[in-house]
Amino acid sequence: MRDDFDPHVEETFDSPHAEYRRMRAECPVAWSSAHGGFFALTRFDDIVAAVTDYDRFITSKINVIPNMSLGKRRPPLGKDPPEHTPFRRALDRTLRGARIAAMEPVLRAHAQRELQRMIDAGQGDISSDFATIYPAWVEVEWLNLDPGHAPLLAEVARLYNIAWRSENMDAVAETSGKLYDVAAAVVEDRKANPRAVETDPASALLAEETPDGPIPEEYVIATIRQVLVVGLMAPPPLFGAICVHLVRNPDLQDYLRQNPDRIPAAVEEFLRLYSPYRGFARTTTCPVEMHGRVIPEGAPVTMVYASANRDERVFDDPDTFRFDRENIRQHLAFGRGAHQCAGAGLVRLEMRIFLEELLARTSAMALNGELEMTRLPELGPTSTPLRFTPA
Repeated sequence: MRDDFDPHVEETFDSPHAEYRRMRAECPVAWSSAHGGFFALTRFDDIVAAVTDYDRFITSKINVIPNMSLGKRRPPLGKDPPEHTPFRRALDRTLRGARIAAMEPVLRAHAQRELQRMIDAGQGDISSDFATIYPAWVEVEWLNLDPGHAPLLAEVARLYNIAWRSENMDAVAETSGKLYDVAAAVVEDRKANPRAVETDPASALLAEETPDGPIPEEYVIATIRQVLVVGLMAPPPLFGAICVHLVRNPDLQDYLRQNPDRIPAAVEEFLRLYSPYRGFARTTTCPVEMHGRVIPEGAPVTMVYASANRDERVFDDPDTFRFDRENIRQHLAFGRGAHQCAGAGLVRLEMRIFLEELLARTSAMALNGELEMTRLPELGPTSTPLRFTPA
């Protein structure tokens, strides 16, 4: 089968979106022989149909491309409904609106400290510095970890990202193991010292019941490790892309400084434009025909959320930032269906605080070097050097 696209091609900040525009028009069900061969869905409606079809598109076999899971199934992404439901129920319990709102003051204090450090220096890398350490603090607060874990998580996330991008399996295993160690330690502590299930994810998972009894401890540990990776890996390319957009559009910077009440709306449009994941993967359980192409049984299929969010069939003038989109909440930055991101509310808070504090503490920003771009499955810059003009 002839390749429709090359996921290894060197990218710029804008080039993936141009390529996905071409794929949506010419090959909405695209094929690449890379990474052992996989299909990619690029249109909004096709992706929504696939990720909500739990019979023909399963996530328990492979949920990301390239597949470097080291043969381990990590809930909840590594399990299909209804098997995944107890894991999701436990996590949802700790991510309700009241809990997220209660976290705002302490998360804002972390953001203020880490941002001001960079602004005082006049420069810094949003992706590899702030967007690595700030999410580590978010994880520490949500998981109720010792504060000493924040620098460790930030450094492990940085090394994990490098290992993943270079497809260095030994380094992936080593850094993943460090995250497992953190997860195992917190689970061991909560077994001896359980906390309120409404505010502590590990305690909630340990207390959750499945049809066969409590969740096995190994799966509780794997779930904590899974949420650590997702929470640490998405912000660097997302926050970096947002800053590139703001640098390119100083009028938008000024507007948001003068109208901070519009920042929540800006958050949604930034999520649509700069979804940090190209998409999680599924595996077909039977042959599936789409747009005249048959995806065979057992084929890996990645859902390119970043393409779906700029699908001109759904979003008018999709490459343009607009506050007034009536259907903005339709975006797929958090996925859709049973595996939709459990932490969406926490991410929105994290982003809002970041933008409020960044814009309040600066009067201007400029790029201060070359961008370094990430690779599949993430999308966006992993290095975003900026120069700041203090407010």
